[in-house]
Amino acid sequence: MKLYLAAAVLMLVLAVHTEAQDEPTLEQHFTKFQTQVKEIADDLTEKTKTNLKKLGNSEFGEKTKNWFTEQYEKVKQTLSGTFS
Repeated sequence: MKLYLAAAVLMLVLAVHTEAQDEPTLEQHFTKFQTQVKEIADDLTEKTKTNLKKLGNSEFGEKTKNWFTEQYEKVKQTLSGTFS
């Protein structure tokens, strides 16, 4: 009977030990979190770059650039006439 009891306790200890090894440590949690944050940031950066390029090359982007250029030139002419 003692042999059966010892075998059962040994199996229980092995099962608990195996489960304990499967749980990630705090360091592993932080490493995983860091990796996930980096992936999200990289993805967001790439999407932002892509959308800004699309916006810059769009008709709206071109019209906006032209409008700002025209306004800048008007202000520049007004200021140069004021100080002459």
